[in-house]
Amino acid sequence: MMNFLKKVPSPKFFWRKIKQTMDTSAPLVWFFVLNVVLVWFKTYINYHMNFNLGAEGATQQFLLFLNPIPTAIIFLSIALYFKGALSYWIAIIFNFIQSFWLFANILYYREFSDFLSMGILSSGSSTGNNLGKSIAAIIHWSDYMIFVDIIILIGLVVFKQLTIDKKGVQKRFAILTTVLGVVLMLIDYGIASTDRTGLLTRSFDNNYIVKYLGLNEYAVFNAVQTYNQTESRKRAKPEDLNKIKKFVSTQKMPDNIEYYGTQKGKNVFMIHLESFQQFLIDYKVDGREVTPNLNKFYHDQNTLSFDNFYNQVGQGKTSDAEMMQENSLYGLSTGSAMVKYGTNNTFESLPAILNQRGYTTAAFHGDVASFWNRDNTYKSFGYNYFFSKAYYDNANNPRFNVGYGLKDKIFLKDSAKYIEQLPQPFYAKLLTVTNHYPYELDKENIDFPATTTGDKTVDGYVQTAHYLDQAFAELIDYLKKSGLYDNSVFVLYGDHYGISENHQPAIAQLLGKEKVTNFDLAQFQKVPFMIHANGLKGGVDHTYGGEIDMLPTLLDVLGVPDDNMTIFGQDMLSPKYEGIVPFRDGDWITPTYTKYNNQFFNTKTGEQVTISSDEVLKKQAPETQAYVDKVLEYSDSVITGDLLRFDKSRSDFHKVNKKEFDYKKSAGLEQLKEAQKTNPSSVLAKNKGQSTLNLYKTDAPELSDSSDTNNQKNETTSSSK
Repeated sequence: MMNFLKKVPSPKFFWRKIKQTMDTSAPLVWFFVLNVVLVWFKTYINYHMNFNLGAEGATQQFLLFLNPIPTAIIFLSIALYFKGALSYWIAIIFNFIQSFWLFANILYYREFSDFLSMGILSSGSSTGNNLGKSIAAIIHWSDYMIFVDIIILIGLVVFKQLTIDKKGVQKRFAILTTVLGVVLMLIDYGIASTDRTGLLTRSFDNNYIVKYLGLNEYAVFNAVQTYNQTESRKRAKPEDLNKIKKFVSTQKMPDNIEYYGTQKGKNVFMIHLESFQQFLIDYKVDGREVTPNLNKFYHDQNTLSFDNFYNQVGQGKTSDAEMMQENSLYGLSTGSAMVKYGTNNTFESLPAILNQRGYTTAAFHGDVASFWNRDNTYKSFGYNYFFSKAYYDNANNPRFNVGYGLKDKIFLKDSAKYIEQLPQPFYAKLLTVTNHYPYELDKENIDFPATTTGDKTVDGYVQTAHYLDQAFAELIDYLKKSGLYDNSVFVLYGDHYGISENHQPAIAQLLGKEKVTNFDLAQFQKVPFMIHANGLKGGVDHTYGGEIDMLPTLLDVLGVPDDNMTIFGQDMLSPKYEGIVPFRDGDWITPTYTKYNNQFFNTKTGEQVTISSDEVLKKQAPETQAYVDKVLEYSDSVITGDLLRFDKSRSDFHKVNKKEFDYKKSAGLEQLKEAQKTNPSSVLAKNKGQSTLNLYKTDAPELSDSSDTNNQKNETTSSSK
């Protein structure tokens, strides 16, 4: 055995052989080849380890193997146009750039199951303060292995362990090398186009672009997409909107006479349940309900609950959900529409629609106003008030915050002092945040057992959801005591998934399965949607729908006509509603079939089917796909072209004047004070200036301290004046 070990070559032997080979002839060429191999190897390995690209069959596997090579050759060949040590440093720099892009996408994909876009990168100023907290929880020590080779290469050059090629290579060789990279890229694209027609024109799923063309090619494609969207506003014409409005008019559904206008004139509470998935309803851990209060609300005889309701967000996540909920417009495939277009675009949003019918409109969020560009977008949406972090006296106390803003119990309690001052009827949107990744909560607020999947990201999810449930119950209790409950409509919705597809073993345990299928993952996209009001005919409705349908469905209940609106959702209460649910990536669900991650399933049974074996699917799949592609394309055109600025067809709606709104705290408080005189319909005004905040009860431990209690008393006194 010892003799055998003596015969095994040492690492020094291998390095000596490699160095001899590189030193014999064209050392720069060998250094270039080494870097190409390293970039390819890192990318290819991480395709399999950290991304879920769904490569199937020999062709797709071959393309996955090939596609990191062309851009690696193209970028690294730039070093061949130089001589001496500079050429080596340029090669290392381009190795680092590609490695850092890979590294950043690994972190982003790990939680969001998508790739970084130019839109997300450009929105850093509006999301960066909180994204950093998420990244810290996502990153693994092994991720840094991507940079090990670069450190070694730098050491070899700095300590002169490589022979520096002072002459370099002939320019013709450098040019031919670059051309080789371009040719390989064209070959890759040719094979990819054969396997998937319309790859760059019809695909809304970034996984396809990376799987077929490569991570670097995706970056270029996304940059071109982003540029084209920016230019589309300049090219847009009124005729573009006319074409879309004609299509939208064909999608208009008749109202449900049983529900239409039954809640007209009531206050509306839009309660945003952060990262809250449908499976949490009635879910138990160790025999205890995770969300007992929401369960009771969900099953109430006056609550209309939809159990086949799906999130349809893209890269904008929460901001996409808001775009759909307020406007019935999809988010973009290239980043957050609120960040990129919220400031300057014209919208026909729910807050503006209700405001022009006598409602006071207000949004509440316990984080900085600039997050997702809300401080600008909400003006475009037509909100009278935006109560953000600056309005909350407790917001600067670290103990009162978690992740993305004020803890829900504190946020909702502190929001009450503004709610009681809103002239009625009002529309109030409350954005909770505690149930947000990474689902961490301090021990004094945890009174519920974690799940035991072994996945740290997943196991705390039920604890933050339980905390949200308790906060919701405290709010409802206050609204009942203050007299607001009976004259209000409550709309509750989950904005997007809480547990991404990258946690499949844990998902399987949560669902009681050995292994999850793509059909299970499609069903895992369900989120709650509830409409509750006294006297509303409730029940669990099995209609298939998505967030794009929230606006027309709510307008039905409120008795607001939507005949001339440019919206892409449909009234889920309509007797003619069919239930086609498009996803942002081009997949879809209908009551009959499900298309998810390029596989088809029978929606009722979950059984996988194929177009070749199912005659009904063979006919329906192309028709449904054509519809899905069209609504996504048309919705994108409305946003990127700012087409609603051309709309002259609505006599019942005038465009929002953003200059009318000022969300600074001093201006907001002054406006509220004046409203008590000019429109004395608020709870505070009707109560002759006597605050109702003493009716709000919370068990938040942060507020049990004497110092915090004194703060609350001071706030109560201040709001009563």
